Amino acid sequence: MKRNILALLCALALLWAGLPGAAAASSSRDQRTADLLNTLGLVNGTGGSSGYALSSQATRAQAVTVFVRLAGCQQSAAQATVATGFTDLPAWAADAIRYAYGRGWVYGTSATTFSPNAPVSARAYVTFLLRMLGYCDADGDFHYADALDFARRIGLITEDYASGSFTRGDLFEITAAALCFPYHDGSGQTVIGRLVDQGAVSRAAANALGLLDDTLSPQQTWEQCSPAVFCLETYVEQIYADAKVPSGYASGFFISEDGLAATNYHAISGDIAANVILSTGETYPVERVVYYDEGRDLAVIQVSPVSLDGKRTSAFACLELANTSTLHNGDTVYAIGNPLGLGLTITSGIVSATERAVDGYTIPCVVNTAHISQGSSGGALLNDQGQVVAVTSGAYAYGNSMYLAVPVTPLLSADFSTRGWTLKELAAIETGAAARVKIPSAQ
Repeated sequence: MKRNILALLCALALLWAGLPGAAAASSSRDQRTADLLNTLGLVNGTGGSSGYALSSQATRAQAVTVFVRLAGCQQSAAQATVATGFTDLPAWAADAIRYAYGRGWVYGTSATTFSPNAPVSARAYVTFLLRMLGYCDADGDFHYADALDFARRIGLITEDYASGSFTRGDLFEITAAALCFPYHDGSGQTVIGRLVDQGAVSRAAANALGLLDDTLSPQQTWEQCSPAVFCLETYVEQIYADAKVPSGYASGFFISEDGLAATNYHAISGDIAANVILSTGETYPVERVVYYDEGRDLAVIQVSPVSLDGKRTSAFACLELANTSTLHNGDTVYAIGNPLGLGLTITSGIVSATERAVDGYTIPCVVNTAHISQGSSGGALLNDQGQVVAVTSGAYAYGNSMYLAVPVTPLLSADFSTRGWTLKELAAIETGAAARVKIPSAQ
């Protein structure tokens, strides 16, 4: 389901500002987010009739107090004695600002001023959060100028906050999204998990709000998993690569933060070059193929850490793989991919068969009802815990809602440490122009 590109022009003009109830729906969502954070003890209202003042410009002091609570450090901040030299700290925020400064999470606007009432930008707040999570701009994990793009690249945020004022509602939205994000320390522990373990948030409250539930809603699946899925544009001849005219579109997803990604073998078969386009719009070239198995229709590629416009990243959002044997008929699954080359979409369905022998495959396929189309090949089929159980691959030509996905089980024990092949080398191997080499495969 990779070839036969259609020149599709979609003129969809959904003007949200003109849709009845759109603003009210957004306001209601912001209110629910604020209530959730308030229930956890992470934010307070402003008092009086203004409630949370969600449409007000967020300030530097407000931002720091919120993310210090998010780190579970409110009590530590009250007990810490950190000299800052700042002479303009309000009493209500002084402990949090001093503590965050001592941890290297925030800096002042001068040697003696923090400017607590100055507006905070989305970029500044995301930078605070990244440092709190363990990413270090001083060590080159990210750069302040690139903080928003980096946060979207790793899946910390999914919206574009680059333009417009940064409101308290925006601040609360990013804070709530960070609750289910893991710390960058290799533990896999999420922010909410650590808050509960520290006793900063009660387990009962977190459970009541569904924050400790492993089962994800469709919206949560999209928000947490889609940043790791990408559009794969492929080039069958150098003339197309030089002209930047893709020969085909497919899908893929990262399985490690250093750029290893999975896709279908047939998505890259015969191509001499390929690029991946992230949900941020950034484009990164495919460097090598480190694993492929034609019969299983699986491939693992290494994506360059340097984008086509010269930006370097230290990490990509990635997805966890799960043994396909954990699936059962009737289980809910979600497919995220790039149908028709039009951009990422999510569909849902159920598993119809966990091991169906299909002609052309040397491994039984997962049959399910999550819709895919041409261009979806190589996308992620996820269980309701956000784990990839299979790679979306095709469909029965004369079936209804009978879509095929290849189990990822072989990838769990495959060796990705080989030098691998460039796409040109692989294409040459396929056509017999180069000597055959042993194909690394799962044992």
